[in-house]
Amino acid sequence: MPQLKPGEMNLGTTIMACQFADGVVVCADSRTTMGSYIANRVTDKLTQVHDRIFCCRSGSAADTQAVADIVHYHLQLYGVQEETAPTVQTAATLFQKLVYDNKNGLMAGIIIGGWDPVDGPSVYSIPLGGSLHKRPFAIGGSGSTYIYGYCDANYHEGMSREEAIQFCKNSVSLAMSRDGSSGGTIRLAIITKDNVERIFVPGNELPTFWEG
Repeated sequence: MPQLKPGEMNLGTTIMACQFADGVVVCADSRTTMGSYIANRVTDKLTQVHDRIFCCRSGSAADTQAVADIVHYHLQLYGVQEETAPTVQTAATLFQKLVYDNKNGLMAGIIIGGWDPVDGPSVYSIPLGGSLHKRPFAIGGSGSTYIYGYCDANYHEGMSREEAIQFCKNSVSLAMSRDGSSGGTIRLAIITKDNVERIFVPGNELPTFWEG
């Protein structure tokens, strides 16, 4: 399994995406760590790779930024050459090929979410190692281990926009409260056919739960 290279930063993350009737919510905390040192408390881990396609990045900050930049380049080229927007599946397949072909050198766990005219809203997960999974919702990063039970108990098909946003906020906030490598603020992007809306939740407005 690949390890962080000397001096490399770990996103030490909680990332998430959730499909709803008309679009997708992608969500992440904002803490970047180097061991026990918090290198950045307001990182933006949501990267737009095309007009209606985002990725959430976990693992090595350098690796995931490089992979996202390469996919962004290829999707822009695809749009010009084919004169049509790429599908979310196309973006996910590109990510998967890059991560899998370089699995011994990269430390990258990526979630892709977006909307396209062919499939509508869709979410794909690429964990470490480079396998590809289509899911109605996906969680990843070090904080995700704390919230599998919560997500399984609270997700349901046919969520409204507001339900999906609250589901993501609650899930990531719970992970942040348990995982020392996740924290800071919550950033969300709501992707629909018509637009992309960004939401920022500062630390003093996070959903709160019993902490003992």
